[in-house]
This record gives sequence, structure tokens and C-alpha cells, in this order.
Amino acid sequence: MTLPPPSPFPGDPVVDAGLAKQHKLSSEEYARIVGLLGRTPTYTELGVFSVMWSEHCSYKSSRVHLKRLPTKGPRVIQGPGENAGVVDIGDGYAAVFKMESHNHPSFIEPHQGAATGVGGILRDVFTMGARPIAGLDSLRFGRPDHPRTSELVHGVVAGIGGYGNCIGVPTVGGDLQFDASYDGNILVNAFACGIARSEKIFYGRASGVDNSILYIGAKTGRDGIHGATMASDEFSLGGPSQRPTMQVGDPFMGKLLLEACLELFAEDVLEGIQDMGAAGLTSSSVEMAGRTGCGVEIDLDSVPRRARHMAPYEILLSESQERMLLVAKPGKEDRVFEICKKWELDCAVIGRVTHGGRWVVTATPQHDPLDDSPSTTCPVVVCDLPTDALTQGAPAYERPEGDAPAPAEASAEPKVHGNLRDELLALCGSPNIGSRAWVYRQYDHIVRGGSVVRPGSDAAVVRVLCERDAKGALAPDLPRSTEKFLAFSVDCNGRYVESDAFHGAAMAVAESCRNLVCSGAEPLGLTDCLNFGNPERREVMRSFARAVDGIAAACRALDVPIVSGNVSLYNETDGKAILPTPTIGAVGLVRSEGDIVTQWWKRAGDVVLLLGDTAADAKRGAAGLAGSEYAALMQQRAGGSERVRVAGLGFGPVFIDLALEARLQKLVLALARSRLLASAHDVSEGGLAVALAECATSSPSAKSDVGARIDLEMPANGGITPLRTASVLFGEQPTRVVVSVRADRVGELRAAAGAGGVPCAELGVTGGDSLSIALVAPHALGTAGSIGASVVVPLVELRRAREGCLASIVGD
Repeated sequence: MTLPPPSPFPGDPVVDAGLAKQHKLSSEEYARIVGLLGRTPTYTELGVFSVMWSEHCSYKSSRVHLKRLPTKGPRVIQGPGENAGVVDIGDGYAAVFKMESHNHPSFIEPHQGAATGVGGILRDVFTMGARPIAGLDSLRFGRPDHPRTSELVHGVVAGIGGYGNCIGVPTVGGDLQFDASYDGNILVNAFACGIARSEKIFYGRASGVDNSILYIGAKTGRDGIHGATMASDEFSLGGPSQRPTMQVGDPFMGKLLLEACLELFAEDVLEGIQDMGAAGLTSSSVEMAGRTGCGVEIDLDSVPRRARHMAPYEILLSESQERMLLVAKPGKEDRVFEICKKWELDCAVIGRVTHGGRWVVTATPQHDPLDDSPSTTCPVVVCDLPTDALTQGAPAYERPEGDAPAPAEASAEPKVHGNLRDELLALCGSPNIGSRAWVYRQYDHIVRGGSVVRPGSDAAVVRVLCERDAKGALAPDLPRSTEKFLAFSVDCNGRYVESDAFHGAAMAVAESCRNLVCSGAEPLGLTDCLNFGNPERREVMRSFARAVDGIAAACRALDVPIVSGNVSLYNETDGKAILPTPTIGAVGLVRSEGDIVTQWWKRAGDVVLLLGDTAADAKRGAAGLAGSEYAALMQQRAGGSERVRVAGLGFGPVFIDLALEARLQKLVLALARSRLLASAHDVSEGGLAVALAECATSSPSAKSDVGARIDLEMPANGGITPLRTASVLFGEQPTRVVVSVRADRVGELRAAAGAGGVPCAELGVTGGDSLSIALVAPHALGTAGSIGASVVVPLVELRRAREGCLASIVGD
């Protein structure tokens, strides 16, 4: 059937370049749209282009760079381009996972913004046919003493906990940092993973000409309209409120939708399925058609609604939550209706799949399903667009790049330390380092009974009971067929990326994977959430491009692919960008339960060793202090209000040796699998001294805390100076893991480290109720064994400092 061309809908404003600009379309983009169509777009079509060509949906500033990421591997079933990535975990099962941002909504309305971020990422996972089994979050807030920080932290944590707890998916880990750069633009990155049969993965594809397109889930309202466009724009603190663009989540409806979808998958009645996420019905239908080259016809009169007198523009761009778009197999529509009725969900046929590659939408003027008076008019075409113009035909920019201005060089070496004991306690009590117990206690991290290693160690580990019915679908009420253990970690330090985008981003990949191997898990795949400022600024684009290259280099060195991800740009307020924050989420597989390792010391008498980069490298200056928490502490005590700049403090550059990192991770995983390790913990924020304090005081109960006597040899090159003392204790150079083993197995560990080409240094022995760290003069100075400085802190004080780190923000 040939449809008439689209025409303005009653009440629509006149479309021109000025209105396009209000929709965040440039004059060049608007001219391109007019050229593509050979006419002026309708108001509804303009809204569709504005969301589909937004950064959030089209990745127009990042697509050319993302192509450089490694996305394939022997375990990869589905890489980037679908709702989530999929990796094989063996025995016919797959892990399905992804991470996405909900930054701007969470700054505007923290509770709902974070809650709908969790709901959205869970739908991305279960729309692939997977039951979600774990969630994580990566959170960034402004200065601890900023007027809004307390409100934002409370709201975001409550939103994450409220949605995850109600829907029954455990939040098992995450990370949290504070920095002045996030004062006006917080980051809320949500991760979810689910399990599915590897031959039962479902995809967001509209296939089969004349197959029915069905809408299921919550009714459509006016919430969230232009949320995708808002997410692609920078903030102005003095600008108007954007609360009308906010989505509102309903976790109880989300639970019904989850169970209904899993039952639909088991019944094998679907050709394709897609979450109505950013840009709602528009993006879901366009993307499903775009992946197959087919077209679709959508009848807006049939869309379930909960708001009266909604215009086509509003229906198509609404981001009301808990909705799915399905393509049913021929003749299976009735079964879809039956299952949705069972789960008390709205269900309606709203269109069909067509050939020809066009996206056509019709609506009847004055028609309102909530109004008893019938419409006297006929349906009209409100959109008729080539699908490829909205998908692969969207603009792709290779934006110009330029280096950020170099910070001023320091005129003299800074005075960097005073009382080492006080500084260790201060770092352990820093909001960026101390215990995150206040946060994860707001979350149900044990629901479903699978959390083997709970929040508080390097990585969370979840036991998954993989079950199937006769058709291969997950069926919790049947006897299990196999047991899997998956480990999860998420990480990024924006200070490192600001210092050196390549090495800083590579370090994020390395630490996420290092956290997994420290827990006894083999990294299988990664997901990323690349949070940056305005890509139209040369220095931001340069940082982004270099970060992508750093991620790619680390992935290749560690042989771990990126299988899914998200880009979030324009994270800045009044021209001030956040720290570049390319967050990395990692998923690993533990071979068997006995391989699992945790970070805390288990008993007295074990030997503590350091594996990896075991000495501060003189040629890199004050190793590990660039961008460190110690440097921030010194800046704060000196009265500085701006975040620390590398050269301004005279510290050496950020650097990671990826070849050594790969050898270290291979060694630690082998040691875990050989059941040699009593504990393993990577050295990260706060450096070696803080890592040792965490090993001593991070056990689930203070009664289990174990102290140690540690001797650290100072580097021979350069002498004993305050700067070098700080570097040894608090430097954050990567590629280091603290392990503990029984005394009678030290020889085995040393032999394995030597065979693996990994440096190994014996540090001390566990025991006692204090952590004692002595700095020993180097052999090269002829005074081996003499004490240069020492730190002795009772474990009770270390634990008190760590557990009180967020008190000034969230209260006691």
C-alpha cells in the first residue's frame, strides 16, 4: 500500500532552522536533513532526527575512534552493536553484560535518575534472553564539602538500592570517587550481568515481512521526553530546570516485565525484542529495523497511554520506563497476549515489519484512547523516513584534536610529608579510599543467595546455578545442571587519565582485570563507559582518542576484548569539564570455588610478598605520586583548592608497563588456581601502605583482623628523601599485587614468579594487633638493615579511619 507523504499534525509548530537549533541540531545537520528528504521535515520528524542524531544515540563524535577497540575473541558470542555483549562461559551458557551512563538525569533528580539507570541496564541484559544475576555501579561526585554532594550521594545510593532491591537483583560491587571536577556534573554508571543459554540469545532485530510488532509493559506518559537529547548536552548551573525530561522508574513493574520476557523467551514466540530506552519507541523501532534492513510501520493510535491528548511527537519521544518492543513469530501473537495478561502487563499490536527500509508512523488527529468521544478524522502519516538515514547514515565526525595547556612547572621540589603515621590514617580515612560499607549496606547484595564474595574485596564473586528446562531455557524450579562462579570489577581513576590519557585509560583496564585475577578469576570480557566533556573542544577530543588507544593497547596486551559499552559526552557545566573518566567493567570466570581468593590476611605467621613492579623506579622520578591521593592530600594541606596537576608538584609521569602487567596477571591467576595464595590484593589508590592496611582490616569482622610487621627497602638510586619515602609508602604505580602465603610455600611462589618473569619481594610476616611498617636503608648505601623511618598503627585505629571515611558526607 502506498501511503501519502507526511503532513503537519494539528497543533505542530512551523519547522525551520531556528526550531532545529532548539533541538540541538546544527545548521549543517538541518540542511542535510532537508537534502535527504527533499522537503522540510514535519515537527515529529524533526524530533526524531534530534534524538537519533544525538551523541547519546548516534555516537557521532566517537564512532570513528571506537572502531579501534578489539572486540573479537574465542569466547565472544556478541560484541558491540546489540543491547549487551555476550561471552561464552562454557557448558552451553553465556554471560550477558553491559554498562551505561545515567549522568545528567542523576544530577537533575538523583533518586529517579539513578533508579532508572539501573532499570535501563537490567532491561538491556534481559532483553537478550538472560536472567540478571548481578549489578555494579561506578559513581563520581564533587568535593565532599560541596553543598550538593551529601544530597546527591544519598539520592543516588537510595535510587540504586531501591530499584535493585525491589526487582531482586543483587548489587555486588562498584567504585566511588570524589573530585571537584564533578561538582556540577556527577557520573552514575550502572553495570548489569545476566546468564542465558548460549544458543538462546535474543536480538533486537525486526525481521520477517508482515510480522506483527507488539508493545508490552507500562503505559506511555510524558516523562522523559527528549531525555536522549538532554544527555547529549552540557549543563549550565544558571539554566532552567530540566526535570520535565526526567524518567520515572517502577521496579515492581520492571519485575513483572522481566518475568514475562523470560517466559516469552522460553515459549519461543519472538523474532526480536528491544528495550524502549533512550528515545523510547523511536530508537527501539528504528534500531530493530536498521539491524535487518527492513522497514516498519507504526500505528500510534494503538500505543497504550496514561496521559491524555498526547501528540505523536510526545508518544514517539517519551522515555517512560519498563516498556519493550517485540516482533512476534507468525501466528504467535495470541500467546504473547496470554503471557502478558498473566503478568498483568499491557500488550498491543502497534505495527508490522515491512520491506523497503522505511520507517513510517501514522496517527489520527484528535484520537485519544483515554477519551470516550470518537475521532471524526482519518489516520495521517506523521513520519516517513529512510531507516538508514537514522542509523548508519547519521553524521559521523572526526573532530579536530589538540593538547591541553601544559601546567606550570614547579620551581622547587615540594615538601611532601610530615608525620607518616598521621598521613597513613588520613589516607585510610579519605572519602576516595576508605571503606564503602555505608554504600553497599544500602543495597541487597545477597538476594538470590549467590554472592560468595560480597562487596569489600578486590572483586565480587557470584555463584550461578545454571538451570534449564527441556527447551534449554532457565528454569529455577528444576534441578540444576551446572554451577558457575563469575567475578565482577569496575574501575577508573580520572586523575591518571587527565595526566596521561593513554596510560591512564590503560591502567583502568589493567586494574579491573587485576582485581579479577586477585580473586581467582580469568578475565573473559570488558564493557566500558567513556565519560568525557565537550567533544567540540580540541583538548577533550584528544584526550578521548588517546584514551581509546590506551584501552585498546591494554586489551590486546591482556587478551581481553571489549564486548559492549557506552559513550557519554558533554559532561561539563559552564564550560568546565569533568575529569576524563573511561570507566571499565570486567567479567571473569572462576574455574572452581576453591580457586577464590580474598584480599584480607587470614592468620598469623603467613609471609607477605609483593609481586610485580617491586621497586620505585628512579628514572620515573617520584614513582606513582602523579595524580595520587597522597598528592591530593598534600595539596589540600597546602591550602590548594584546585585538583592536583602533575608537573605542578614535580612528580614523575603516569606510566604502565603492559608487558609486565600481562605477566603479573597470568602469574597471580596461576597461583590462585594452584591454591597457593592465602590472600591477594592489588595496590591502587593510596599506594602500598594503604594496600597493606586494607589487607589487615578489610575482613568481614573486626575480630578477624590480622596485623603484620613489614620491612620496605628504600630504593638505592637517589638516596633517602621525603619525596622518595612518600613514593615508597604512598605511590600508586600500577602492576603490583600484595599476596600472603604459608611460610612453607614461599619457595614455590618465588619459583613460579621467577619462571613467569615477575619480580618478587618478601615484605614481612602477618600477626599481632598492629600494622608496623619500617623503611629500611638500601644495601647500596652500605647501611642495610638500618631504619630510615617507621609507622606503627593499631588495627583498631586503621579500621576506625577506614569505616569513618564517608561520615562527613552521609553522617554517622
